[in-house]
Amino acid sequence: MSAWADHAIWWHIYPLGFTGAPPAALPPGASVAHRLDHLTAWLDYVVELGANGLLLGPIFASETHGYDTTDYLRIDPRLGDDADWDALVLAAHGRGLRLMLDGVFNHVGRSHPRFVAALADGPDSAAGRWFHWHPDESGTLVPQVFEGHDALVTLNHTNPEVAAHVAHVMGHWLDRGADAWRLDAAYAVPADFWRQVLPAVRATHPDVWVVGEMIHGDYAEYVAAAGIDSVTQYELWKALWSSVLDGNFFELAWALERHDAFAAAFLPLTFVGNHDVTRIASRITDPRHITHTAAVLFLVAGAPAVYSGDEQGYRGIKEERFGGDDAIRLTFPATPAGLAPEGWSVYREHQRLIALRRNHPWLTHARTTVLHVANDQLVLAADSPTGDDRLVLALNLGDEPFAPPVALGGRLLTSGDDPPESADRVPAHGWAVHRG
Repeated sequence: MSAWADHAIWWHIYPLGFTGAPPAALPPGASVAHRLDHLTAWLDYVVELGANGLLLGPIFASETHGYDTTDYLRIDPRLGDDADWDALVLAAHGRGLRLMLDGVFNHVGRSHPRFVAALADGPDSAAGRWFHWHPDESGTLVPQVFEGHDALVTLNHTNPEVAAHVAHVMGHWLDRGADAWRLDAAYAVPADFWRQVLPAVRATHPDVWVVGEMIHGDYAEYVAAAGIDSVTQYELWKALWSSVLDGNFFELAWALERHDAFAAAFLPLTFVGNHDVTRIASRITDPRHITHTAAVLFLVAGAPAVYSGDEQGYRGIKEERFGGDDAIRLTFPATPAGLAPEGWSVYREHQRLIALRRNHPWLTHARTTVLHVANDQLVLAADSPTGDDRLVLALNLGDEPFAPPVALGGRLLTSGDDPPESADRVPAHGWAVHRG
């Protein structure tokens, strides 16, 4: 486990969308488009927010959306080249920002050279053994695809050559300045595969932090079996938005109990939004309740990630259709000066919550206890691992101020720009953080 990860707060970017890259790969012979410098223009904004890491979506050569990789060792020409990557590393590290790359190692795009060779040489060839095959209705062997997506061909994770190649790719980009890896669709990859890959990676890069994308399954068991450091905490994500939307904090209380158990075993990657889900400002219909989810995110254990734009109240609904992710993967202005003025109040609340977390670094490994729960109110305590410090977060979705039925210390933070009338009450549709 990398010690630096205890202090990581990530700003998550989907680079192809963020930079306005075209939706499909450039034609052969086309000039490289140097778009990665678009990210560099936002680095000071990230630092001012309080984050110290960039979690990057796919940046390697691909056919369309980045998750159909064609060359793991090449920056997508729609984004730039090796020199552009080097410049981003220099600029990010110069500001104290870590870099996490998105490794799509469960599947590749159909124009990946190894798959092209597999089609030409057959399933029993050296290239063919890189992939899974199954008989179609006629009995002919055809490649296995990922979750019904014909463009995504599943790698054969029992093949040692595949494991060696993935280890080489991970080490290559760590050599080039990356600090961490997100393993896309880890839930579909046998845990034993990472036991083959990661020892070689960690031998030369012992400080690497590795996060697996887990949507379902036993999180702690997968972390232990795979030898990775963390997984994406989708259980908490779901409870955060749905409990606030439905006015049912009992759901969140149950999820926090589960989260506390996960956090005792590993450091979860926590979030209220990402590149695959409807934005939180579109999920939660009452705008007064949007930052309730952020307040929980920054008061409970984990390595929190903010999806770019959520800190500005961006909206966008994911749809299950071709191009259905476009609304949640928007192009950003050239610089933060181009942001709409109405988003900055949400940004300031994120800033204050992140500052609170920075001032209480033990929150990364806090133990959470629910002190009071009702449909529209929740009071939780975050205790330091040593038991000598406590913060209390009270959430209120109701139309009236709420007096938490627990003893509270001094108030540290409250939602909104104006202080409440009474320091012992949580404003209507607000939240407040107290000393315990």
